[in-house]
Amino acid sequence: MNKMLLAAVLLSAIGAGSAIAQLAPTPAVAPPTTPVAIAAGGATTTAATTATTSPAGPVAGPVAGANSFTMGQAQKRMEDQGYTQVTGLAKDDQSIWRGQAMKDSKAVNIALDYQGNITTN
Repeated sequence: MNKMLLAAVLLSAIGAGSAIAQLAPTPAVAPPTTPVAIAAGGATTTAATTATTSPAGPVAGPVAGANSFTMGQAQKRMEDQGYTQVTGLAKDDQSIWRGQAMKDSKAVNIALDYQGNITTN
Protein backbone atom coordinates (compact mmCIF):
# COMPACT_ATOMS: atom_id res chain seq x y z
CA MET A 1 0.00 0.00 0.00
CA ASN A 2 2.84 2.40 0.87
CA LYS A 3 4.53 1.66 -2.47
CA MET A 4 1.35 2.57 -4.36
CA LEU A 5 1.03 5.82 -2.40
CA LEU A 6 4.69 6.68 -3.05
CA ALA A 7 4.27 5.94 -6.79
CA ALA A 8 1.16 8.14 -6.96
CA VAL A 9 2.97 11.03 -5.23
CA LEU A 10 5.97 10.73 -7.59
CA LEU A 11 3.79 10.66 -10.69
CA SER A 12 1.85 13.70 -9.47
CA ALA A 13 5.07 15.62 -8.86
CA ILE A 14 6.40 14.79 -12.33
CA GLY A 15 3.12 15.84 -13.98
CA ALA A 16 2.99 19.12 -12.04
CA GLY A 17 6.58 19.93 -13.00
CA SER A 18 5.89 19.59 -16.71
CA ALA A 19 2.69 21.62 -16.42
CA ILE A 20 4.55 24.46 -14.71
CA ALA A 21 7.21 24.42 -17.44
CA GLN A 22 4.49 25.04 -20.05
CA LEU A 23 3.43 28.28 -18.33
CA ALA A 24 6.61 30.19 -19.23
CA PRO A 25 5.76 33.69 -20.57
CA THR A 26 6.49 34.57 -24.17
CA PRO A 27 8.61 37.66 -24.88
CA ALA A 28 6.92 40.81 -26.16
CA VAL A 29 7.65 42.04 -29.68
CA ALA A 30 8.63 45.70 -30.02
CA PRO A 31 7.26 47.75 -32.94
CA PRO A 32 9.70 48.69 -35.69
CA THR A 33 11.50 51.99 -35.60
CA THR A 34 13.04 52.01 -39.06
CA PRO A 35 11.40 52.59 -42.45
CA VAL A 36 10.97 49.67 -44.82
CA ALA A 37 10.28 49.51 -48.55
CA ILE A 38 6.89 48.35 -49.80
CA ALA A 39 5.52 47.41 -53.16
CA ALA A 40 2.73 49.55 -54.58
CA GLY A 41 0.80 48.31 -57.57
CA GLY A 42 3.50 45.80 -58.47
CA ALA A 43 6.39 48.31 -58.48
CA THR A 44 8.65 49.10 -55.56
CA THR A 45 8.44 52.69 -54.43
CA THR A 46 11.56 54.80 -54.18
CA ALA A 47 10.24 57.23 -51.57
CA ALA A 48 10.83 56.63 -47.88
CA THR A 49 8.15 54.38 -46.47
CA THR A 50 7.00 53.23 -43.08
CA ALA A 51 5.23 50.11 -41.94
CA THR A 52 2.89 49.24 -39.16
CA THR A 53 3.42 45.77 -37.82
CA SER A 54 1.55 42.74 -36.76
CA PRO A 55 2.54 41.06 -33.47
CA ALA A 56 5.00 38.95 -35.47
CA GLY A 57 7.24 41.94 -36.28
CA PRO A 58 7.95 44.40 -39.11
CA VAL A 59 6.06 44.11 -42.35
CA ALA A 60 7.95 44.81 -45.58
CA GLY A 61 4.76 45.23 -47.57
CA PRO A 62 1.19 44.07 -47.72
CA VAL A 63 0.85 40.30 -47.98
CA ALA A 64 -1.39 39.02 -50.76
CA GLY A 65 -4.09 36.59 -49.70
CA ALA A 66 -7.81 36.06 -49.24
CA ASN A 67 -8.88 39.15 -47.29
CA SER A 68 -11.98 38.70 -45.14
CA PHE A 69 -12.09 42.29 -43.82
CA THR A 70 -15.11 44.30 -44.91
CA MET A 71 -14.54 47.87 -46.07
CA GLY A 72 -15.88 49.15 -42.73
CA GLN A 73 -13.58 46.85 -40.75
CA ALA A 74 -10.58 47.89 -42.85
CA GLN A 75 -11.34 51.58 -42.30
CA LYS A 76 -11.85 51.11 -38.54
CA ARG A 77 -8.57 49.20 -38.24
CA MET A 78 -6.76 52.04 -40.01
CA GLU A 79 -8.44 54.68 -37.84
CA ASP A 80 -7.59 52.70 -34.70
CA GLN A 81 -3.93 53.02 -35.74
CA GLY A 82 -4.19 56.83 -35.91
CA TYR A 83 -5.03 57.38 -39.59
CA THR A 84 -7.71 59.97 -40.35
CA GLN A 85 -9.71 60.94 -43.41
CA VAL A 86 -9.47 57.42 -44.84
CA THR A 87 -10.87 57.58 -48.38
CA GLY A 88 -10.89 55.67 -51.65
CA LEU A 89 -10.74 52.21 -50.08
CA ALA A 90 -10.93 49.43 -52.64
CA LYS A 91 -9.63 45.86 -52.82
CA ASP A 92 -7.01 45.25 -55.49
CA ASP A 93 -6.50 42.03 -57.45
CA GLN A 94 -4.44 40.60 -54.55
CA SER A 95 -7.28 41.24 -52.03
CA ILE A 96 -5.38 44.10 -50.38
CA TRP A 97 -7.44 47.08 -49.25
CA ARG A 98 -5.81 50.26 -50.64
CA GLY A 99 -6.75 53.91 -50.20
CA GLN A 100 -5.57 57.29 -49.00
CA ALA A 101 -5.43 58.75 -45.49
CA MET A 102 -3.84 61.40 -43.32
CA LYS A 103 -1.31 60.64 -40.59
CA ASP A 104 0.58 63.32 -38.64
CA SER A 105 -0.78 66.00 -41.04
CA LYS A 106 0.66 64.16 -44.06
CA ALA A 107 -1.23 62.50 -46.90
CA VAL A 108 -0.28 58.83 -47.32
CA ASN A 109 -1.26 55.90 -49.48
CA ILE A 110 -2.40 53.13 -47.16
CA ALA A 111 -2.83 49.37 -47.54
CA LEU A 112 -4.32 46.66 -45.32
CA ASP A 113 -3.55 43.00 -46.03
CA TYR A 114 -5.45 39.89 -44.99
CA GLN A 115 -3.27 39.51 -41.87
CA GLY A 116 -4.32 42.95 -40.62
CA ASN A 117 -0.94 44.58 -41.40
CA ILE A 118 -1.17 48.25 -42.35
CA THR A 119 1.52 49.71 -44.61
CA THR A 120 1.94 53.24 -45.92
CA ASN A 121 4.17 55.20 -48.27
